[in-house]
Amino acid sequence: MRTMRSWFRDTTGGLPTTFWYLWSGTLINRLGSFVLVFLAIYLTQERGFSASQAGLVIGLWGVGGAFGTTAGGTLADRWGRRPTLLTAHVGAAAMMLGLGLARDLWAVALGALLLGMFAEAARPAFGAMMIDVVPAKDRLRAFSLNYWAINLGFACAAVLAGLAAQADYLLLFVVDAATMLITALIIFSKVPETRQTGPGTAATAAAAPRGALRTILTDRVYLGFVALNLFAALVFLQHISMLPIAMGDDGLSPATYGSVIALNGILIVVGQLFVPRLIRGRSRSHVLALASVVMGVGFGLTAFAGTPWFYGLTVLIWTVGEMLNSPSNSTLIAELSPAELRGRYQGVFSLSWQIAGASAPILGGLVREHAGNDTLWYGCAALGLLTAVAHLVSGPARERRAAALRRSGDALAPATTSRAPQPAEA
Repeated sequence: MRTMRSWFRDTTGGLPTTFWYLWSGTLINRLGSFVLVFLAIYLTQERGFSASQAGLVIGLWGVGGAFGTTAGGTLADRWGRRPTLLTAHVGAAAMMLGLGLARDLWAVALGALLLGMFAEAARPAFGAMMIDVVPAKDRLRAFSLNYWAINLGFACAAVLAGLAAQADYLLLFVVDAATMLITALIIFSKVPETRQTGPGTAATAAAAPRGALRTILTDRVYLGFVALNLFAALVFLQHISMLPIAMGDDGLSPATYGSVIALNGILIVVGQLFVPRLIRGRSRSHVLALASVVMGVGFGLTAFAGTPWFYGLTVLIWTVGEMLNSPSNSTLIAELSPAELRGRYQGVFSLSWQIAGASAPILGGLVREHAGNDTLWYGCAALGLLTAVAHLVSGPARERRAAALRRSGDALAPATTSRAPQPAEA
């Protein structure tokens, strides 16, 4: 019992109060994240669109997200983290309701585009705020805790969404919009601005916008890291677009898909808090390479699935890869980002997810229709292995860059906040 209390204290203790408000907002938001999980099923079964049309709509969500993350990263550095988060959440709630009420293909496509833009604009501001308030030594466990909250909400949402979809699909959109508004209320009432505003940062902040794009475009180490995340995301996002369609072809219901995909969140909820100790002190390049291999194998085995238990097994396998990948990615972004450009660097990294979000369903749909379901999953396995090799090759350069930023103090410069967060235990 004492060992468990000690582990819990080591895992959750000493993190800033602002972090826990952000964590709570994340959990509430994800508890209502019904729509994206079931969007492919909703479009094909409820609206009668083809797999290609469904892929196009989900892809437009990603296109909107690409614009959103780019704008969100810039606004987070210029305007501030807090107003960017508030605008993004309120706008996303309105667009969510609009998407639920849309009927024609053009209206659904436009709604997905705008929803992606608002929803994903919050991502870089949120990531920058997390880096601002959490000391460098605590970031691995802080990002792991946040990822744990994401997947706790996701696991519950996947099961509840399967039941709600049987009653009324519009209910999915209404609940999702409501949780976005609750998150905005938490940010408005409890979360202060964390963008650096001290005297030592004024000149840097003023100069950053003019040279920001050049700095990022010439940062080959960081852009290479972002490109590898893009390849991993192309594989990973097939669980939202093509996996539910494949399960539907095997005669499995939306509720079955919800239960199977909920295993992803359940495994992360059970195991993610132990991951920081498991990977602490290990080479991040090796961890990311292993994560790519495991995810590739998990999605590759989907080619042989046809029953709920086999689909569940594949989900559990690639979830292990996801659990290894996320905290290593998050800490590496923090160490590769200059302090005055955190929002923009977060935006560029998020852009890789949005590009994948736009292209993964389209590419997956085309491969599936023209080359077959098995080819799609074999291709995912091959891409995972190639990404693993690339991580091993490029890893040393990333670590040298992170060490250089640590020495200069850019990556770990303390943030000056309008209200200093006080340490608190969970």
